[in-house]
Amino acid sequence: MSDKTFEVTEANFQKEVLESTEPVLIDFWAEWCTPCKMISPLVEQIADEYKGKVRVGKLDADANPDVLMRYNVMGIPTLMLFKGGEAVERITGYQPKDKITSKLIPHIS
Repeated sequence: MSDKTFEVTEANFQKEVLESTEPVLIDFWAEWCTPCKMISPLVEQIADEYKGKVRVGKLDADANPDVLMRYNVMGIPTLMLFKGGEAVERITGYQPKDKITSKLIPHIS
């Protein structure tokens, strides 16, 4: 975790993500996942660049399997954008930053 992102868990998911007044981008990741490590700096950059427009949380897939099952997350990394308590965008696997932001911008501007 950095000062740009926050930790999301099963315990705080409802409050921090579903009840958030701002859109929330969740990075589903795991310590052993190489593509997760590759996408992490991009997620940090997005958190920095879109501060005030979107909150960015990181959810450890191994520690929170119930959330993955609830949202049918089959592979990681998966980025999901939640807005108004609903998942409005899903990006699975490593993607370049411009591809990620092109999917996010319509929901956050």
